[in-house]
Amino acid sequence: MNTHAPGNDARPLIFFCAFALKQAVEDVVLPAFAGVSRTRVEAVYEPTFRLLTRIGSGARPDVMAGITGSLADLAAANVVADVRPLARTGVGVAVPPGTPVPDISTVDAFISAVTAARSVAYSRSGPSGIYFAGLLETLGIADAVKARATVIDAGPTALALLDGRADLAIHQLSELMLVPEAKIVGPLPEAVQEYTDFSTAVGHGVPTTPGAAELREFLHSRQARAAYAANGLEPA
Repeated sequence: MNTHAPGNDARPLIFFCAFALKQAVEDVVLPAFAGVSRTRVEAVYEPTFRLLTRIGSGARPDVMAGITGSLADLAAANVVADVRPLARTGVGVAVPPGTPVPDISTVDAFISAVTAARSVAYSRSGPSGIYFAGLLETLGIADAVKARATVIDAGPTALALLDGRADLAIHQLSELMLVPEAKIVGPLPEAVQEYTDFSTAVGHGVPTTPGAAELREFLHSRQARAAYAANGLEPA
């Protein structure tokens, strides 16, 4: 959890942010917002499903950026309101620094790269990992790949490239970029690509916090959109 705009004693604005958006938001968006607003922001960066667990335990964000479908469900439950599309990211592939880049330009080439890998790292419960596990089944290579896979419970899968656990990492492109030492090969072939859409929403039925509407608008600003584009996301 990070706090921005120190020096204001008012209750901080609670901002729940999907981990896939972290680099753009933490490095660019919130510092820029702090430069134009006195509102203190407490940002919580976790995968959307973990943010939903917090909400299920009673936490209530003032502003939230997360997977669109999950925000729509929260809106239906009157937890958030005014869901607005923000950005999307596809699934990509990375390899350790200093290693050859495999060909993944076609589905057949991607299959060859995945099956040739000593170990493939992917997320256990994030959207990219769930999709990839299903894709392995669809492609008929699940048994061969999963037998030597490195399944990551939390955090960037590309970290497994740096400590030798894996020599191929699958994750959303924006999350692969959280590990700058890793070498990003590129997105999955379009025929097997899966995009995750993110949106923003404001809290519903909670005390109004100064700056909440302003932060939400800032998340959709031109400056924010440029930050998303620079960090593996396609602005909506």
